[in-house]
Amino acid sequence: MAHQSLSFTGVENADQINRITTTLMMLDGVESVEVGRHGAEVEGRARRDALIQAIEALNLPIEVK
Repeated sequence: MAHQSLSFTGVENADQINRITTTLMMLDGVESVEVGRHGAEVEGRARRDALIQAIEALNLPIEVK
């Protein structure tokens, strides 16, 4: 199982963290996710670009790397 790290800037509250967590967990291939204010740790076989696109689709005022 692959491990991927994402970095965030601009995450300000628990609602944003919950929305990001829910979105990532719904993606095919994601086994587990830990999300915080500064990033996420994702386990599974989902592609990195798919993870980033899913977060960007939330239209939150954050930057994902």
